[in-house]
Amino acid sequence: MEQRLRDLPLRVDAVVERVEDSTVSDPIAARLRDLGFVSGEPVRLVARGPLGGDPLVVQIGYTRFALRKAEAARVFVRLAA
Repeated sequence: MEQRLRDLPLRVDAVVERVEDSTVSDPIAARLRDLGFVSGEPVRLVARGPLGGDPLVVQIGYTRFALRKAEAARVFVRLAA
């Protein structure tokens, strides 16, 4: 089942399905793909910020990124088998 990265429970293994462009030539979606958010990559939500959960700490491989919820909403994932 596909869901948005921002909605993934903490410390649950998932796999990136796709990054959705919110506009034509979306620069944020393009940057996310450049950073490694590409189909098939394992991903995990490591932590949420206080008071509303912004930013999110996301791990791809051994690299961690801080993403806003709006940025993480562009990334669709599925739970790892």
